[in-house]
Amino acid sequence: MAKVYSLSEVAEHNTSKDCWVTIFGKVYNVTPFLDEHPGGDEILLSATGKDATAEFDDVGHSHDAWAMLEKYYVGELNKSTLPTINNPTPSLQDYDKKSKKKKYIVYLIQFLVPLIILNVVAVFFSKSSA
Repeated sequence: MAKVYSLSEVAEHNTSKDCWVTIFGKVYNVTPFLDEHPGGDEILLSATGKDATAEFDDVGHSHDAWAMLEKYYVGELNKSTLPTINNPTPSLQDYDKKSKKKKYIVYLIQFLVPLIILNVVAVFFSKSSA
């Protein structure tokens, strides 16, 4: 059974020697990852003491980053200790939907751009040979 922490308990872990963050209602001790984080330790340190879900989600972390989080898991966040906000926190399913939509757009562009270039070249050569 996972331990449940209040936001104030998590906020006490806010130094480079002891850094915890909350993302999607889970609590992570990311202290060992501070030096490895591609964005630098300041980003993780600034995420302590609040729900960092929006910041984590806005960056568009990969599935590998999501999987990596699990080894830093220490417990669950008591969501009743979060301040009330008007915007609901996005869920993991929302993240997956955005990720799939981005992949679809990339695949579409990868198909259309060469097709457009091929058509432009074909039109150019058909006019120059006429």
